[in-house]
Amino acid sequence: RKFKASTIAEVEMCLAAGAKDVLLAYSPVGPAPVRLIRLAEAYTDAKLSFLADEEPALSAINKGCLKAGVQLGVFIDFDCGMGRTGTSSEEEVVKIAELADSSGSLRFEGVHCYDGHVRESDPEARRKIWSQAMSTVDGVLERLAEARRVMPNVVGGGSPTFGFHARLREWQCSPGTTLFWDYGYRSAYPELPFRNAAVVLTRVISKPGTNRLCLDLGHKAIASEGPLNDRIHLIGLERAHFIGHSEEHLVLESENADQFRVGDHFLGIPYHICPTVALYKEAILVRRGEVTGERWEVTARNRTLTV
Repeated sequence: RKFKASTIAEVEMCLAAGAKDVLLAYSPVGPAPVRLIRLAEAYTDAKLSFLADEEPALSAINKGCLKAGVQLGVFIDFDCGMGRTGTSSEEEVVKIAELADSSGSLRFEGVHCYDGHVRESDPEARRKIWSQAMSTVDGVLERLAEARRVMPNVVGGGSPTFGFHARLREWQCSPGTTLFWDYGYRSAYPELPFRNAAVVLTRVISKPGTNRLCLDLGHKAIASEGPLNDRIHLIGLERAHFIGHSEEHLVLESENADQFRVGDHFLGIPYHICPTVALYKEAILVRRGEVTGERWEVTARNRTLTV
């Protein structure tokens, strides 16, 4: 089993759960290299890797690995069009690969290409743009082959595109939202066969007007980076219009507001499940429509665990 994590705490959580192959999909800076090396020392039977997109970053990590007597894998972060992290230079990719393999404590594992910019709702338009993005990755792989590098692993494919990867390429896929799904992806990609598996519970705390309800669902309870009306899909209040959102409160207008009382509760499907999960200490399980009493700790919401 292979896992991709974004923080040192997530890496440690995976290792503690028994994972044997974990990629830190981030370029470790600051104290992160030392923390990653400490995890490599503690979990000697696991393979740990990280992302790199420039040569200087490898030198410091290599020194730390040599001192600790551990080895880490390197995936080169290649920018296939998102413009967030990574190098877009084929020559730089080859240089980083050569540096990793000649370092003594690092090993070149492969190429990481996150295509998070490919978000078109139309499946054919999405496939076309994805194909264009992947052609740049093909160029990198050809360049590595010319440099006589062993064919690397390739990690790519977010939730909207991993189906293309799975059907058309022998690459490692890394979807994340597919685990719980959310209303944002449900709305944008109705053809993808996933069901929403996580909801939040909210209650009416006030009725400030004949057609208004105030819920205890503020910024601290739901991911709120999207437009006001694209943060939560409230079941039973689908036609409501949100008019205010602050740290502790969500105010909405509904023609059915008079049907509800203070204390009434609603279930809502987050538009963005990933940061919403991190707002809660634990998740309460529901099986076959019944609350079981089981509680799962959201371990990796913490910035640090033991290292």
